[in-house]
Amino acid sequence: MLQSLVQTAVAWSIPLFLFVVLLYAAAKKVDLFATFTEGAAEGFQTAVALIPYLVAMLVAIGLLRSSGALDIVTSLLSPVLQKINLPGEILPLAFLRPLSGSGALGVTAEILQDHGPDSFIGRLASTMQGSTDTTLYILTVYFGSVGIRRIRHALVTGLIADFTAFAVAVAVCTLVFY
Repeated sequence: MLQSLVQTAVAWSIPLFLFVVLLYAAAKKVDLFATFTEGAAEGFQTAVALIPYLVAMLVAIGLLRSSGALDIVTSLLSPVLQKINLPGEILPLAFLRPLSGSGALGVTAEILQDHGPDSFIGRLASTMQGSTDTTLYILTVYFGSVGIRRIRHALVTGLIADFTAFAVAVAVCTLVFY
């Protein structure tokens, strides 16, 4: 009975919220259509402003992967990582995740397909994928679209957070799954 009530409340929460917003706007005599079209126009301008930053980021990611630079770094660091029982196949994910969510998802999918989702590396990749963010992508696209040029502190903070999340993911997965 309680579960059914909760499911009904969840199903109706968004429509109810929209209804309350529309009711409030009507009470305040807001021209909803004009407000909506003005917001849509601003959204379109923002999307157009994002395009150069997205193209630059996608080209950089493509160059990194197709040049073989990622493979070279992985092969150089793999022997060191094996000494601490960290599979070298996880490095491309660690390098790509701050750059691109879709690129990192592709690497994670490859790892899961090659090693299986219940393997140590599969669980580690899944944990890393879920516990970090696309820091450089966010800084490039969102900061660039609003004209923020001095990103030094945000960059350092974001990369420290990503490194910490990767380290904690490795530690937790090693303790729980290894």
